Amino acid sequence: MTIEVLSGTTTPLSAAATLIGTPTEDPKDLPIQGASIFNKPASHIIELLASRSATSSAVYIYDVAEQVGFGTLTKTWSSAMEDTAPVISLQTRAGAGLSLVGRLSEGSSQDLVKGAVLTAYTTPAGLAAMVESLSYLPPATSHSRLIVQVPAVTTVGPSFALSPTLASLSAAFAILPDNLVVLLSATPQESIDLAALSYKLTSSHVVHIFDHHGISRESGHGFVPTLQLKETPALDIPELIRWSGYQFFDYVGDLNAETVVVLLNGPLALLAKSVVAHTSGLGVVVVRVLRPWDGDAFKQCLPDTVKEVHVFDDVPNEVCQGSLFVDVFGSLYGPNSPGPLVRAHRVTPTRSLSFLSDPAQFSTLLTELSHQVPAATHPDASSTRKLLFFSTPKSALSPLPQTVANSFASTVSVRLLTDHDIFSKSGGVTADKIVLSPRSEGADILPMAAAFPSGTADFVCVLDANLLKSHSLLNQAKSGAIVLVVSPWSSELPYNLPAAVLSAAVEKKLRIFNLDAKAISSGFGAELGAAQDTVQRVVVYLAVLRLYLGKAASEPAVRKFAEGVAREVARGSQFAKISASSWAALEEVNLHIPPAADEGDTKPPSPLKQFEFNAIAVETADGQTVVNGSKVSSWHDAAKHLLFPSVFTPPTPPSEEAEEYIQDPSLRPEVPEHTYLVTCTVNRRLTPLDYDRNVFHLEFDTVGTGLKYAIGEALGVHGWNDEQEVLDFCKWYGVDPQRLITIPVAANEGKMYTRTIFQALQQQTDLFGRPPKSFYAELAAYATSPADRLALQFIGAPEGSSTFKKLGEKDTVTFAEVLQRYPSARPGIETLCEIIGDIKPRHYSIASAQSAVGNRVDLLVVTVEWTAPNGTPRYGQCTRYLAGLKVGQKVTVSIKPSVMKLPPDNMQPIIMAGLGTGAAPFRAFLQHRALLAQQGIPVGPTYYYFGSRHQHQEYLYGEDIEAYILDGTITKAGLAFSRDGPKKVYIQHLMLEDAAVLASLLKNQEGVFYLCGPTWPVPDVYEALVGALVKNEGHTPESAGEFLMGLKEEERYVLEVY
Repeated sequence: MTIEVLSGTTTPLSAAATLIGTPTEDPKDLPIQGASIFNKPASHIIELLASRSATSSAVYIYDVAEQVGFGTLTKTWSSAMEDTAPVISLQTRAGAGLSLVGRLSEGSSQDLVKGAVLTAYTTPAGLAAMVESLSYLPPATSHSRLIVQVPAVTTVGPSFALSPTLASLSAAFAILPDNLVVLLSATPQESIDLAALSYKLTSSHVVHIFDHHGISRESGHGFVPTLQLKETPALDIPELIRWSGYQFFDYVGDLNAETVVVLLNGPLALLAKSVVAHTSGLGVVVVRVLRPWDGDAFKQCLPDTVKEVHVFDDVPNEVCQGSLFVDVFGSLYGPNSPGPLVRAHRVTPTRSLSFLSDPAQFSTLLTELSHQVPAATHPDASSTRKLLFFSTPKSALSPLPQTVANSFASTVSVRLLTDHDIFSKSGGVTADKIVLSPRSEGADILPMAAAFPSGTADFVCVLDANLLKSHSLLNQAKSGAIVLVVSPWSSELPYNLPAAVLSAAVEKKLRIFNLDAKAISSGFGAELGAAQDTVQRVVVYLAVLRLYLGKAASEPAVRKFAEGVAREVARGSQFAKISASSWAALEEVNLHIPPAADEGDTKPPSPLKQFEFNAIAVETADGQTVVNGSKVSSWHDAAKHLLFPSVFTPPTPPSEEAEEYIQDPSLRPEVPEHTYLVTCTVNRRLTPLDYDRNVFHLEFDTVGTGLKYAIGEALGVHGWNDEQEVLDFCKWYGVDPQRLITIPVAANEGKMYTRTIFQALQQQTDLFGRPPKSFYAELAAYATSPADRLALQFIGAPEGSSTFKKLGEKDTVTFAEVLQRYPSARPGIETLCEIIGDIKPRHYSIASAQSAVGNRVDLLVVTVEWTAPNGTPRYGQCTRYLAGLKVGQKVTVSIKPSVMKLPPDNMQPIIMAGLGTGAAPFRAFLQHRALLAQQGIPVGPTYYYFGSRHQHQEYLYGEDIEAYILDGTITKAGLAFSRDGPKKVYIQHLMLEDAAVLASLLKNQEGVFYLCGPTWPVPDVYEALVGALVKNEGHTPESAGEFLMGLKEEERYVLEVY
């Protein structure tokens, strides 16, 4: 039988060119060559760079990073490879990032700071959860800084599809601290280079975001970490970035463009660059360095002819304003010129996936913006071949796509990307995409979703024929494509497939071939002494080569080419027999649609499912498969236990308590945390009325709420603005406080809720908070007075940094005061609520142990108040709210985990050091240990150090402390009241007096040290502990510092400072 299919003679990927090259030998003695002869994915190289002990002193891997396949290899290397930095696993939840801040906040002691270069792995959503904590990062130094590697991939939609969207960072970008550099990369080489560069920016903390949705996971790209080989010069951040061969911004396109599109570096930016290559009048600015934002460099990269600037921002929903637009707007609208027209394009997660999967749609949009005729964006079909393999994970044939890719790697450019779907079928479905194209220097790289859109495959190989019964796979093939089905059905194939599949094949004029590989391999496995699975892979591999090479293929030529790949079975005459059998068994199927059954004889066919990319798998060196961060016995388990636990776990009868305490979403619909409505029962001032600090004790009744908290956790208080101030503002702004408005729920695409203006301004909108720089730039667009507009533009622009700093840090102006200073800027009230943003919950260490107090939660709070330079009194929003609480008043709260936890063994000694309201968590510790003692449970030594200014005015919970000393709950107390004596005494002085015992507790008895309070005593406390270890336990200062660092990793040296 003559088979003529994909003829290589009509393409640069010809049979001759293919057969000239010899596959590179695999160093492992494998029967079929594996990934080791193929270039590793960029994400693997990034993990390797980041996890070296010469690069990082520790790697913190957040669970969300492992769930997208980043961090698993680092964990494997930490136990198997030398020179790998210590690895710490962390969960992403409220307060994420506090461990990193605490590790870097121990003070200026060089003994401690040496080597404290921390790496963290997290996702965009994880980084958004960390932003609040990162605002407390200390200044970066060459020996103490944080590098966050962020693989950009996020679950979206009801099917948990994976997307490269950065929508979860839309609000976070605007509030990142100034001491953070944000780098964004798109291509494999760029991702590796910027990963290396992030460790060379020694004067700043760094966040590096790279595309993990596709390109960084692909095999086949050639790259080298060139920056690692360069000696780093002493340059500032902009110069060092330019030294590395990159710029803050890249401009691509028409040098005289009137329309310019601005995007963050990533998959969509790569697609935009390919569009402008054949569109006149259009330019693209790709933002590689988002922070620090260089407005001057941005303006300089724009052509003088530009009239319109279109900013594409990843946002969670259509009503949210992206931070990139604010940056661009602030740069172009200066006080001296209005600049070009700036328009915002809000790209939601679903829209981002739509653009990437249908590049023609995105191309049409861009060309319409430039007022040009849309042009095609697909790669030239004559020079590119696309191969698609469908299989089930861990099947005998699943390694075949990698083998095929390896075969062509020496002669053409090869890209291989493997995606998984663990929900549409029990056991999962795997799709391997291979793109073959001529090698050319400087060729543009498109995201795989755009380079290989749906319905464009030249060759489809279905390695598990049963998938055709459940999934619509043939819609991925282009018209006239070749399809290879590995099945035992042969001519019976049409009778085993759904009518919808056959109809699609006929409509697309597909050529379908069948191969019964299992039957062939069963006759050769025992004879060759090789596993049947190995022979089966070779049989299918030979068929794939034959179909791909088409007219140029001959059985001897295909066999000769395959001999270099299938070493184990390519011995003697048997391999020739296998090749001949494969050649003879490959049959083209005569497509026809069997007659339909009579109505009523059969049930309607189930609709075919679509393949949806929702899982990433990592193969470790020990043969384990880690799916979405978990080692599982099967891929079905991955689906059950990881993403749909509530669906796939057998249901359990709900308890009465669970029924009673279901979350009420109307309580605070804009708040993502689980909230509770508790009742204030005690609000008691602890300091005298004539004392200049108001420290007060609060108790809340939690009966009927279901609120549970662990010892040491924090209570998030969702405070309200002052009622009278809100009413006064409504009157000044000219709005009816009782009018209903509809506001979007942040970070929830398409969800809205309705409230009165008064409720929104009092309970949600941070009207009396401190505005960021972006607020001025956004507000300028609403100013009708030229003077107001220019003033706001100036403050929001880079030139206005000093004015902004004075307003924020010295004058401490609020959002409301800015509006009153520039009264012509009056956006609608709904818009105003959106651009101001929500009141953030304030977190306070819980000052009680639920085991001791039951349905109650206590707080210890000090009011924050000061006077502005103009004489206006200022108040901390939440402490003012709490101080004014009346008994019986309801308060919305949430729970936040904390680093302050009691050790797992009750006999472990604990050393507590609290300053002022830092005593709160230690009150909970003491309550719990006292309870254990009352129950006859032995506990270890308990040392308590407390510091404040005056004993008479500020001995917080003094009566409780004295009682605990008397009953032995506190083994030793060190009370330091710094202003009561002729000489100031602080807690570190009292610790020095107990140096010998403290050193022994930490060194010999598994003791745990805690410090809670302001940051200023941290270096002195640290030096006191170092001195104690040196004097009493034989340490040098260096080894003592290393010992304390080790305690930090073991959660035995715990700091919660602010």
